[in-house]
Amino acid sequence: MDVVELFAGVGGFRCGLESASKDFFRTVWANQWEPSTSKQYAFQCYNSHYINSINVNKDINESINEVPDHQLLVGGFPCQDYSVASTGAKGIEGKKGVLWWAIYKIVKNKNPDFILLENVDRLVRSPRDNKGRDFSIILRCLADLEYCVEWRIINAADYGCLQKRRRIFIFASKLNTEYSKSIKNENADTILSSKGFFQKPFPIDYLIEGKSSLVDLSNHNYSDLKNLSDDYKESESDPYYNSGIMINGIVNSRQVYPLKSDQNKLKFALASDVPECYYVPEGEIPIWKYFKGRKAEPRKSKEGFEYMYKEGAMSFPDSVEKPARTILTSEGLKNRSTHIIEDPKTGRLRRLTPEECEIINGFNSGWTAGMPERKRFFTMGNSLVVPLITKMGERIIEIV
Repeated sequence: MDVVELFAGVGGFRCGLESASKDFFRTVWANQWEPSTSKQYAFQCYNSHYINSINVNKDINESINEVPDHQLLVGGFPCQDYSVASTGAKGIEGKKGVLWWAIYKIVKNKNPDFILLENVDRLVRSPRDNKGRDFSIILRCLADLEYCVEWRIINAADYGCLQKRRRIFIFASKLNTEYSKSIKNENADTILSSKGFFQKPFPIDYLIEGKSSLVDLSNHNYSDLKNLSDDYKESESDPYYNSGIMINGIVNSRQVYPLKSDQNKLKFALASDVPECYYVPEGEIPIWKYFKGRKAEPRKSKEGFEYMYKEGAMSFPDSVEKPARTILTSEGLKNRSTHIIEDPKTGRLRRLTPEECEIINGFNSGWTAGMPERKRFFTMGNSLVVPLITKMGERIIEIV
């Protein structure tokens, strides 16, 4: 199966697919571009690991006509405009969100049999002031191009991975594929609980009663994309839950509860010998306690507006007997989100190393070696949990 990888980062999708089968999946073209930065560290990392494909380092909008024919399109399209980490998130209209339209143009030009995408879980509720509209636009785009679409919001830790990372995965298949034909006459609950794409690699325990929705995005309700974008009305309840299926523009969504595996522990990713620079000096411990502690303090905005800033407490230090929290792009900096653990060997407080973050994400230790340490943490915060993609790759092999 020929694969095109968009927004490739350091190669999470490719790494996962090739772990499923290096013989079956053949990545023929990849694009990675980080705007507003002179040194393209993620691309250099990708290019160093994968030399047997055409790897392009420029804005995807300048590369659309270069994309070759392929059967599977994958990509973790940039999520900053959907993320809760961005208080000014503008969704599909934002600087990063508009990159959806590059995906749409490529799919329209090349009609791959299958599409596998990843984004933050908040996508189903974006934008904040009209929740569900952005996801509805994406679904309608794919419906117009004759795709059946399934999605699942997955917490990697629920399925044995080393990190609590919640992300939405979107799987689309052309209506004329054997797989789509096999499920199109099944009811939504059967697809989501037993016969769909995600159920085998990520089984659910049960469908949550009362948490369901039916959304009509077809021509019967919205004449075209512009009509949908202009006239979409926010639902009084959640329009989309953590699992769903769309066939011919009719969307059934359900809240599902995962059949959880035994949780993996952060300590399994830890190195036995860590350089001194990762240990927290005694004099900095009070600073870390403040970062992690509960806060209720007056602050003043740039405009001079006074307000009360409140923040809940976090575990300090982070437990090594549980999966890691989500690795963010700010990991390693002196801030609230950086992991601080008690080293099992020395008993001293320390940060995680870049190699440990790579292992937490499912890469080989040293995957990002050669780039500055800050960029190593940054690329891991932007990356995928590779074992999840391996499971999805194995599922794709089963259904073709």
